[in-house]
Amino acid sequence: MTRTASLGRCGALALTSLVGAWLGVATAWAEDANKADIDALKKSLAKYEDYTAAVRDLYLSTVGCVYYSGEKISGAMDYPKGAMGIHFVNVPSVGQKLDPTHPNVLIYEPTKKGLRLVGAEWLVPLTPDIKEPPKLFGQTFMGPMEGHYPLIPREFVHYDLHAWLTDNPNGTFSPTNPNVKCNKAEFPMLEKPTKMMPGPM
Repeated sequence: MTRTASLGRCGALALTSLVGAWLGVATAWAEDANKADIDALKKSLAKYEDYTAAVRDLYLSTVGCVYYSGEKISGAMDYPKGAMGIHFVNVPSVGQKLDPTHPNVLIYEPTKKGLRLVGAEWLVPLTPDIKEPPKLFGQTFMGPMEGHYPLIPREFVHYDLHAWLTDNPNGTFSPTNPNVKCNKAEFPMLEKPTKMMPGPM
């Protein structure tokens, strides 16, 4: 190997190492930022650990505990196997300006001790003035998609973003959480993946 080739190879290795290190730092920064955001969200939602406080603030239960089998359907959203839980929706807030500390939906898991607050969700209806998918916490919303029938009318075409307040092997912003269960629910609901709809993707 010539000296020039050797130096070139060393330079390439050094550049690869620097890029790898930079990506690692960038990932750590993103995780720290997300952790700070989620910590702030948890603090803002602390009072809703008691679901009756949520009801008093007009978060109304959709009753069914939603979960997915992991089934994949062409033209539908991709939901990893896991649950979404019981949704408590604050209807007046839907369509308003996004607020990272005031989600449109609170998500509860039914347990032996009652309902446990495990997550939050933001909903953005698809309207003619939306030119690109909404973002929050540096995350792009999923969708657009039909409403989650039968709990939400199919005609409610929307984007959504979930944020889990408890550990989720699929990630903090995954739509489902395999650690959340519906086996203690009075009304467990196995949903099919929601149909994707045309719009800015």
